[in-house]
Amino acid sequence: MKISATALALASLTGLCYSFTTNTASLNTRPASSTAILSATVEEAATYADPSRYLSDHPKNNVPPHIAALVGRGLHTRPDHPIGIIRAKIQEYFASLPDEYIVYDAEDPIVTTKQCFDDLRIAPDHPGRSSSDTYYLDEETLLRTHTSAHQSEHLRSGVDCFLCAGDVYRRDEIDSSHYPAFHQLEAVKLFPKDDMAGADGLSGEEWEKSAECKVIADDLKNVLEGLMDHLFGETEKKWSEDYFPFTTPSYELEIKYEGEWLEVLGCGVVHEEVLEMADRADRRGWAFGLGLERLAMILFEIPDIRLFWTDDNRFHSQFKEGQITKFKSYSKYPPVLKDIAFWIPEGFEENDFFELGRGIAGDLVERMELIDEFTNPKKGKTSKCYRITYRSMDRSLTNEEIDALQDELRERIVDLGVEVR
Repeated sequence: MKISATALALASLTGLCYSFTTNTASLNTRPASSTAILSATVEEAATYADPSRYLSDHPKNNVPPHIAALVGRGLHTRPDHPIGIIRAKIQEYFASLPDEYIVYDAEDPIVTTKQCFDDLRIAPDHPGRSSSDTYYLDEETLLRTHTSAHQSEHLRSGVDCFLCAGDVYRRDEIDSSHYPAFHQLEAVKLFPKDDMAGADGLSGEEWEKSAECKVIADDLKNVLEGLMDHLFGETEKKWSEDYFPFTTPSYELEIKYEGEWLEVLGCGVVHEEVLEMADRADRRGWAFGLGLERLAMILFEIPDIRLFWTDDNRFHSQFKEGQITKFKSYSKYPPVLKDIAFWIPEGFEENDFFELGRGIAGDLVERMELIDEFTNPKKGKTSKCYRITYRSMDRSLTNEEIDALQDELRERIVDLGVEVR
C-alpha cells in the first residue's frame, strides 16, 4: 500500500531558507559532541509573534487573523515538542557528517515573490503563486510557502552547506493531515570546484549525463538513505524520478515502514539557473526538503495535524527532549456533521471556501469534504455539496454552538459569489 505525502511537503524539496535581514548570526545550538554543525539564528522566533505585522487593509492582503495568530509560535525550536524533536534528530544526523552545515532556524516568515518563486524558476502562471493558494501581504511580499524561499540569499552570501528549518504557510484543504501552517526542513550542499572540474562548460543534458552530476546524485542519495536509517531504523528504500523546477535531475524517496511504502521527501541536483541567479554559477550541488509534520505524524503516531498546535498539557506532557514516544490519545470527542450546498460561480476557488470555514470555526473544523456535485443542464449551473465535520480535541460540542457557526458560514459564503441552496 502506498501512502501519499502532502503535496506541499514534496513541493518544498529544494531546501532553501530566505533571509534578507542583517542581524548577526549566533552560534547557540552547537552539539557538544561534534564540530561539524553550526547554528545561525537571525532573530528569535518570538520576534515574529506580532499579528499586526501581517494584517493590513492593503487590497492584496489576504492574511486572516487566525493565520496571523499562528506566526511566531516556533514549534520547531521547542526541544520537547514533536516537531522540535524531529528537527533536532535531523540536525544530530548532519552533525555526524564530515561537512560543516550552518543551521538557520529563525528566519523572518515574510519573503518576497522573487525569493519564494522567481529565484526557484517557479513560473508566473504556476497555481502555487495564486492568492487562492498563498497568503499575500501585498503584491510583492507574502508569508513563505516553503523554506526554500531563503536558499538563494544564503547561497549568495557564500555559504556552501546549510540546513534551514521554519514554519511555512499555504491555503489548503481541511482534513487530518493538512493545516495552513506547518514546518519544513531542507538542506543544500555545494561541492568543491576541483571535484567538478571535469564538467566545466557543460550544461543541460550534457551536464546531467556527466560523471560529476552522477557523483552529486549518488552523494545525495547516500546522505538521505542514512538520514532515513537514523530516523526510522534500517529500512527498505526505493527511488523514483520526479520533476521540480529548481532541481534537475530530481528524485523522490520512499521508505517501507511498518509494511507500507511512504513518500518522505523530494530532492535533486540544484538547477544551473537557480545557482546562476544566486551568483554561484561556478558551483554544483544538491538540495532536498521535507515536511516535519509528515515525519512526526508517522514516528509519534499522531492522528490529527491540529494536535501540534494545541496548548493542552495532556498532549505536551507525553513528549520529552530527544525521545520518540508513541502518542496516547487522551480523548475522542464525538463529531458534529453539517452539510452545505450551493451553486458555484465561474472561477470558484475551493480554497477560498475552506479558508472561510476555518476563519469562522477555527480548529473546531476537522474536515470539509465534497460529497456531491452535479450540473443542471437547463440552468447551466453547477452545484456542490460539502460535509463539514466539527470536532473539538478538548471537549464535547453542542448542536447549538455548531448551528450558530454553520449559520454564519451560510450567511458569509455569499461573499464568494455562490448561491446557497
